Amino acid sequence: MYYKKYGNTDMKVSAAGFGCMRFNEDDIKAGNLNKCADLILYAHGKGINYFDTAPFYCHDRMSETITGMALSQLPRDSYYISTKGNFGTAIDDHTKSGFRRRLDQSLKDLKVDYIDVYHLWCILNLERYEKLYDVMYEMCEEAKAEGLIRHIAFSSHMPGDQLETVVQKDDFAGMLIGYNALNYRFRQAGINTAYDKGMGIVAMNPLGGGIIPSNSDKFAYLADGTDLSVPQAALRFVASHREISVALVGCANERDVDDAVIAVNNLAEKPIAEIIKNYESKGEAINDLCTGCGYCDSCPVGVQIPKYMDAYNMELLGDSFKDRLNWHWDVTAEQAGDCTACGLCEELCTQHLPIIERLKYIAGK
Repeated sequence: MYYKKYGNTDMKVSAAGFGCMRFNEDDIKAGNLNKCADLILYAHGKGINYFDTAPFYCHDRMSETITGMALSQLPRDSYYISTKGNFGTAIDDHTKSGFRRRLDQSLKDLKVDYIDVYHLWCILNLERYEKLYDVMYEMCEEAKAEGLIRHIAFSSHMPGDQLETVVQKDDFAGMLIGYNALNYRFRQAGINTAYDKGMGIVAMNPLGGGIIPSNSDKFAYLADGTDLSVPQAALRFVASHREISVALVGCANERDVDDAVIAVNNLAEKPIAEIIKNYESKGEAINDLCTGCGYCDSCPVGVQIPKYMDAYNMELLGDSFKDRLNWHWDVTAEQAGDCTACGLCEELCTQHLPIIERLKYIAGK
């Protein structure tokens, strides 16, 4: 395993991290949590030492429980845990008691006395950040003073220029952002500024939310000149950035773990500018693709937005969305017309996509 420094901290983290949000849903529903926990132990045995979770991941919010079941069997100094506390959502409780209740529950579920990296989570835009930053950060600082949190970070899907605004405060030890070979132009500014300030940078969605593996023929250029598969090459693209500490992979089985380990073997780090220059001639950045995060799945009238956005990806990739709707999702184009344009989905969208416009396009075809 290849290891990097997490910014200016004393943490030496695996270049490939384990994202604890894609455990097998059937196993969780059947109560086979030990099977899920064994996957974490398998990854740790392969050298992965950075594990990212959150209170709301997995069916019935089981991610932190599974992560705790696994890692509590290992020496505490052999791994790092990162988790999150909600920030900036209307449904969350931003009181001090609410914050502490969530933190205490995370510590209990993870079976640890402290969390290595605690993220202010779901910072969707600057307006929400500015509204809630002072009170939320103060709560994190108090918990850090008590030894419950080692490092305060933030998680966001904002564009690069907005990330710069957050990073400029010099308050955070690190950040978690979506970054991959499809949207590499989208957040470069924020990454460069964060690196210059000595922050640890963890990249989620290095495979574009599954878009790259499911369209390997279209992205074969990523693996040109290598003996890697397309998913492995896409992960190496991210991990090879000097500025990025961890490329975070959502693992559902041992093959996912093995691919991640292969991708970072004999890794050669290069500055982001050099990597981008090499890739500019190989493929076009597609910043408009939905990454399938599902945050938009809250339509008041029941429009199944994630399915329609996934189908629209096919349109952007040069195919028709209709076959995707008919054979993959079993919804009709006409049902997209039920949208009332209330705007809730666009407010929640981590990629800031024009969802209403896309629904109208689909319904009109």
